[in-house]
Formats: sequence, C-alpha cells, structure tokens
Amino acid sequence: MAMDADLIKDLILEGIPDCEVTISDLRGDGDHYAAHVISSAFAGKSRIQQHQMVYAALKGKMGNDLHALAIQTSTPE
Repeated sequence: MAMDADLIKDLILEGIPDCEVTISDLRGDGDHYAAHVISSAFAGKSRIQQHQMVYAALKGKMGNDLHALAIQTSTPE
C-alpha cells in the first residue's frame, strides 16, 4: 500500500520538530521516496544515529506502510 508524501513529512516533523524536510517520490508510484532532513538535533551524532532518529519519527511505518525511503541527513549550515 502506498504512503502519501505529506504523511511522511508530517511524521518526521512531529518526531524532529526543529527540522526542515523535503520528500521526493522517486518513481511516481507512492512506494519509493527520498527524504532530505536538516536538523540541529543531528549535531554530534553519527550518520547511523541520525537515520535512526528519522526511522523512529516514522513510528514503525518503515517496511510496512512505507516500502522504501532513501534518507539524507545534515545539520544546518
């Protein structure tokens, strides 16, 4: 089942309130997305820890409602 890009964005914003999120539908099928998440909360954390924060914000939907999500994280410049 496809998941709406706006729902993905809303979940990430709820879980990481200070972030900026851009969601792209990679194939136009509602199943393969890319997320670019920028947050000061990522400062001092490893890339793995940053991605874990994004996965946690998705509240278990990754692998279930959401088939594929390529994640890019960074801190504000």
